[in-house]
Formats: sequence, C-alpha cells, structure tokens
Amino acid sequence: MVGLRDDRPAAVVGVKGDFEVSAVGRNEPCPCGSGRKTKRCCGVKTGPSEPQLARSFLALEARRAASVVASRDEFELQALWDEIFDLPGRDLSLLVPLPELLTPDIERLCSAFSDDDPDEAEAALPAVLAHYDTPIVRAELARSVIALRERGTIPPELAALALVDLGVDSTAFLQASLIRSVAILAGVSRTPAGLVLAAR
Repeated sequence: MVGLRDDRPAAVVGVKGDFEVSAVGRNEPCPCGSGRKTKRCCGVKTGPSEPQLARSFLALEARRAASVVASRDEFELQALWDEIFDLPGRDLSLLVPLPELLTPDIERLCSAFSDDDPDEAEAALPAVLAHYDTPIVRAELARSVIALRERGTIPPELAALALVDLGVDSTAFLQASLIRSVAILAGVSRTPAGLVLAAR
C-alpha cells in the first residue's frame, strides 16, 4: 500500500482476501472505547439464544410430525384433534409448570375455576396464556410429548398432532395444558395420578 492513504482503523493490521484481520487481543481494551476488555465487550462471540434454539427445535419436530398426520383423512384428524385437549391429563410432564408465587392473572384464573365462573375464566385466560406462550415453554412440552411417545404412553399420531400444534401459531395444546395446570392448582381437577390438591 505504498503511496496510498490507509484509512483503516489502527486495530486492523492486514487484509486476508476480503476479510480484515484484527490485531486487538482479548485482554486489551476494546477499540469501541467502552473501557472494557475486548473479551468482555465487542470480542464476545455468541451463539443462538435459548428462544432461537427452541424455535428451531419446534420447527424441526413439527416438520417431522407433519408427515405422520399428512396421510390421515379429515375424520381421523378430527378424532385426534378432539383427543388433544385431554392429552395433558395423561402425564404431569405435559402440564405447564406454574410458579410458586402466583401472578395476579393466575390468581384471577384460579378464582374463576374455583367459583365455577366460565365467563371470568375466559376473560382471564388470554393474559395467562400470553405469559406462557413462549418458544421455551412450547419446546419443553414438545420434549415431554416425544418422551411419552417413545415410551409408548401416547400413540404416535396423537403425539405428531401435538408436535405440529406446538410448532405452529396454534395455542390449542398449550392452552389445554395451561387450563389443566391451573384447574389442578385451584383444586377442581385431579392430577394425572388421580390426586386432588387442596386449593391455595
């Protein structure tokens, strides 16, 4: 580069092909000016986040499961769809885990179940569902469905439909799981083992 003005930052010492090679070490101050070491600032290489990994896992499993249910006719699919709402009652792992300290929205939904007030339950459910409708919760439910399918507890076609439901924008299985969890917490439904919990 003799005779040419070099406008590259001082941190860049050479060019390999089309890529610039940095001379800043991991323990040197970051060239961005933050005052932190490069390894704790701009030099940090991160991978995909947990929600991104969960979305990828759900998409892969939904795609695999779609081939299982694709050959079913409309009546078979409707019969499976009707079963999906009862699926969370088969195993504790298919229930959305609720926190020890309940949010006001969950308290409201529990009260609606305890008071046998379907209108109030319907009004309270969207806020609770919005809180739990995350890729991470969906992926945990999908892993439970897969484990139960592999143990033979759930028929492959029903498991496939649940996986497809979890992998797309539908909330049917997630909602069924959440409703069952809150109903058990409120003491109006039994656990899959047949126990009734004392209402909080």
